Amino acid sequence: MGMIIKNISVYQTFTQQFEIKDVLIENGRFAYIADSLSITNESVVMDGTGKWMIPGLIDIHIHIESSMTLPSRFSEAVLPHGVTTVVADPHEVANVFGIEGVQSFLSNATALDIFYGIPSSVPSTSPQLETTGGFIGVNEVKTLLKNPMILCLGEVMNFQHLCKEETSMIKDIIKACQELKPFLPIEGHCPKITGRDLADFIAAGVTADHTQQTPESIVEKIKSGMFLEIQKKSMTKETIQTLINHHFYDYFAFVTDDVMVDQLLKGHLNELIKLAVSLGMSVEKAIYCSTYTPARRMHLEDRGMIAPGRLADFIVLSDLNQFTIHSVYKKGECVWGEDFTYKEKHDQIFPSYFYESIKCKKATIEDFKIKVSGKKAICNVIQIQPHSTFTKHIQKEVIIKKGQLDYKSANLCLLTIYERYGKNNNIAHALLDAPIHQRGAIATSCAHDHHNVMVMGNHAEDMMLAQQTICEMQGGYVVVQNGCVVAKAFLEIGGIISAQPIQVLAQQLKEVRVAMQQLGYQHDNEIMSFSTLSLPVSPELKVTDVGMINTKTQEIIPLIAEVYDENFN
Repeated sequence: MGMIIKNISVYQTFTQQFEIKDVLIENGRFAYIADSLSITNESVVMDGTGKWMIPGLIDIHIHIESSMTLPSRFSEAVLPHGVTTVVADPHEVANVFGIEGVQSFLSNATALDIFYGIPSSVPSTSPQLETTGGFIGVNEVKTLLKNPMILCLGEVMNFQHLCKEETSMIKDIIKACQELKPFLPIEGHCPKITGRDLADFIAAGVTADHTQQTPESIVEKIKSGMFLEIQKKSMTKETIQTLINHHFYDYFAFVTDDVMVDQLLKGHLNELIKLAVSLGMSVEKAIYCSTYTPARRMHLEDRGMIAPGRLADFIVLSDLNQFTIHSVYKKGECVWGEDFTYKEKHDQIFPSYFYESIKCKKATIEDFKIKVSGKKAICNVIQIQPHSTFTKHIQKEVIIKKGQLDYKSANLCLLTIYERYGKNNNIAHALLDAPIHQRGAIATSCAHDHHNVMVMGNHAEDMMLAQQTICEMQGGYVVVQNGCVVAKAFLEIGGIISAQPIQVLAQQLKEVRVAMQQLGYQHDNEIMSFSTLSLPVSPELKVTDVGMINTKTQEIIPLIAEVYDENFN
């Protein structure tokens, strides 16, 4: 028995226009699209008059762990937003648990089609520069390539090892992929890489980039043969106009990359379509770059358009210009509508050690004393950049009192990272340029990508309390103000994922976000800004359990650049 949708405005992918048609769906696939279809007694008929039909949205670059929830809860959250297929890069859970973490996600069946990329950079740099719980090498890659749910090699991050060294693990991983699956898409992460460096990166096999773009980088990368994945932080009037002016529609797709769980309730890829339209792109082109181009990039030939033989994954819109979703269908079945919401089973069971992964020592006051001889020091300092996860490397003069850096007198905060896997008990320090102004501390175990325990603050007792609370919780976020814990979010699975209902976790993260703001943390995404201070492949200066890292050169930067003795004037 088939379903016929009558008199609906159907999106025609190859003309990027709408035409009023009748649509026949049989066995979960589109069977026939015509000007008029006859109705039989066996037909289920739906009147589409005054509505629009578009393919289900496809997001080919996301990290489910950035939403800090289970794949099943992620599925239940994004289907109402019209997202019917995603390609996820599980490199966060891989950094904590290795191939076992990836396989735990692959085993979780959901109504949403979740395909995966193989984490290519675990660790993101090298074991000498950061300690992780897991490791993905050539053998693990070869094992994962056998799984039909694997569609690509996940974002290659380490430019230095790929392009500046004769031999490296990432070179071996790419070679293995090219030999075993010659047409496997290889995803990239190459912010601020240009000229010959960019050419070398592409020549090494990387054919896409999802990082923050400028009008200049868009033109250079696409003309150099790269497919671009445009996320929200790249979407400005200038960048969207660049894509429009050059008619680059076939060479990019909109992606979300990271969506915090409290934002996930409000929208997903559908919000980027609305944003693109508000910035000057036609809704027809925005739909094209959220359905067909991502499907083509990942060789998903059975979806991304409304045509015979393709999966009947589609959205019914009640308002095209406002992109108002009336209902969402997966393989011809309604999964979300005004009177219906599909309910997933949230019964995935992880190994017991997934819940006991925080093994670092609890902080003491002594941990936050930076001891040094002299009168003044020139210190290397991290400056957080607004509207970005990038940082800037600056230097500041800091007074030394009683043999310790008096960083508070220089309006600085201390950031300390504790190795959490029980491998070496590393502790590393960095200084931040005035991220908060009130007395307090912020701590997390969700520190991209190594996910060691990270605590930042301007008061030693508050920092100690925040770090100890994270250890007791076995992962999450904590904000302390004036000696009291004022906000918590629990991430009990690997210190990065929660099994709680999304609404519960979203409320906890909202409270963390508000508490950070009350301390003075200013950013349009406070939590992600804080959590990526530890990402040693994102410009410019970041921190691991080994120390501060120049993310371009992959060199360790000392906390103290120079010390002046008592005779300093």
